[in-house]
Amino acid sequence: MRTGIVDLPLHHGHCPRWLFERMTRLSRAVLTLLIREEGPTGALKKLADPFWFQALGCLLGFDWHSSGLTTTVCGAIKEGLRGCERELGLFIAGGKGRTSRKTPQEIILYGEKFGLPSSLERLVYASKMSAKVDNTAVQDGYQLYHHTFIFTAGGEWAVIQQGMNQTTRRARRYHWLGSKVEDFVNEPHAAICCEQREKSVLNLVAEESKKSRQMIAELSNCRPEEIVREYTHLTLPSRHSLKEEHLQPESLKRVLLKTYEIKPPDFENLLAIPGVGPKTIRALSLIAELAYGTRPSYRDPAKFSFAHGGKDGHPYPVNRTIYDQSITILEQAIKEAKLGREEKLQALRRLQAFQKN
Repeated sequence: MRTGIVDLPLHHGHCPRWLFERMTRLSRAVLTLLIREEGPTGALKKLADPFWFQALGCLLGFDWHSSGLTTTVCGAIKEGLRGCERELGLFIAGGKGRTSRKTPQEIILYGEKFGLPSSLERLVYASKMSAKVDNTAVQDGYQLYHHTFIFTAGGEWAVIQQGMNQTTRRARRYHWLGSKVEDFVNEPHAAICCEQREKSVLNLVAEESKKSRQMIAELSNCRPEEIVREYTHLTLPSRHSLKEEHLQPESLKRVLLKTYEIKPPDFENLLAIPGVGPKTIRALSLIAELAYGTRPSYRDPAKFSFAHGGKDGHPYPVNRTIYDQSITILEQAIKEAKLGREEKLQALRRLQAFQKN
């Protein structure tokens, strides 16, 4: 299940070193306490919650509503848990840009280093498929550039990834929780929230796209010459965002040669083939609709707290003294709890109960 989408404006600049070092320490303390209270599975569920993650970013003092919150908070968490993975039972792979493409290798390395269960191939597949769905099966105009994969020693997982829309200069963050995923390509998400819905979205994971997915899979098993001949004679209606100049017969033919050899049994297996990207899926979707009448969904799947200030001074500048006091209190509470003295943790629990009431 994709647990949420958040739309964010793009911000330039970088996180100052003095703030990132504090973010690293505070995020480590927060997650250590969270895992102590709710276990690695509970921490995974929190990180997969877009509202909790956004609140964590605000707590850490980063740009509360910008694209930088995603990349910097994920980076701080990853750095904060470095060396504590075995103790906490939580592992983080991936990141921004080139680092995101190293996610599968990092998952395997964690498995070899810590002797994790033999579910690593399934985790690697989940990492790749969640990215393929958000980048290729749901074409909402946001190109993924950040992918963080979080998992437990027991094989549970969550994904936090982000894409950028070059036209609107906005970013969109996607959250996934593996324990809720029943089918990667049929309504894999729920409770999706964002500020705006895009007008033109090819949504091939919608329930109403089921017949389209089946036809696309069948087309991928046909001889490439037949498909290319079919779609070069299509008359495109004005409502389609795909234009004739976007259709490149030779490029499509090269990909279809691969799919014809593999003969994927369904849409998910087609999506999993390396090299099958947005353009190929758009072309096959268009053929499936115009030549065979299987119209896909074009609806956007999106349905729609500050403790220490923010890096850019919003809602107010970061107060370093209070920030350091927060880190010290949490780190001391963790240290004493390990020694069997849980008075500070009990005080935090009472504060939480008071806040709920």
